[in-house]
Amino acid sequence: MEDKVVLLDFWPSPYGMRVRIALAEKGIEYEAREENMWDKSPLLLEMNPVHKKIPVLIHNGKPVCESLNIVQYIDEVWSHKSPLLPSDPYQKSQALFWADYVDKKVFNFARQLWRAKGEGALNKEFIECLKIIEGELGDKLYFGGQRFGFVDLALVPLTSWFYSFEVCANFSIESECPKIVRWAKRCREENQSVAKSVPDHQKIYGYVLFLKEKYGI
Repeated sequence: MEDKVVLLDFWPSPYGMRVRIALAEKGIEYEAREENMWDKSPLLLEMNPVHKKIPVLIHNGKPVCESLNIVQYIDEVWSHKSPLLPSDPYQKSQALFWADYVDKKVFNFARQLWRAKGEGALNKEFIECLKIIEGELGDKLYFGGQRFGFVDLALVPLTSWFYSFEVCANFSIESECPKIVRWAKRCREENQSVAKSVPDHQKIYGYVLFLKEKYGI
C-alpha cells in the first residue's frame, strides 16, 4: 500500500518547519493542510486531542505529534533515505540531547522575545543559551560534522525569527553569536530542504507585527 502522509501545519511555526525540512530531506510526498490556530479544525482536535497543537503528521491515518518526535519517526520509517540521526548509539544520544536542549532552553526563551521591549535580562538569557549551543557547534560545518542532521534541523527554523527578535528586543544576535549566524546562512544556502521550508525573515516579521497588534503589545 502506498504511504498516505498528511501534515497539519501553520506556516510561521518553527516546530512545523522542522517537519517540513525532514520530509523534504527524505523526499517524501505529502499533503499539507494549513491550520488556523485561532479556529482549530476538527481534524486537528481529533488527531492531537492532548495538546491540540500543530504540527501533526498523519501517516496512513495514524497521528504522530510533537515536532522532534515526528522527525525521529520520519527518520526511522524512511530509514533508507538520507538519515538524520547517527547510527552510532553514543552519537545518536548526543544529537537527541542537544535537540532537547534547543527545545527546552533556546526555544523557551525565544517564545518570549517577540513580546519584549529591550528587556536586557531576557536578551542575556537567550544569548547565553545560544552561546552554549554555539560552543557545541565549534568549528564544524554542521552540528554532526560534515553534513546536515538532526540538531541542525531542530535549531535552524528558529533562525527565521532572529530578525524579529533583534528588532523587538533591541539586540544583535550576530555580534554575540557570529558562528550561529554563519551556520544558519550555510544551512539555507547549501540545503534545499531548508531553503524551501523556512520562510524569509521579513515575512516572519510581518507576522510578528500582526501578533503585536492582535494582542495589543
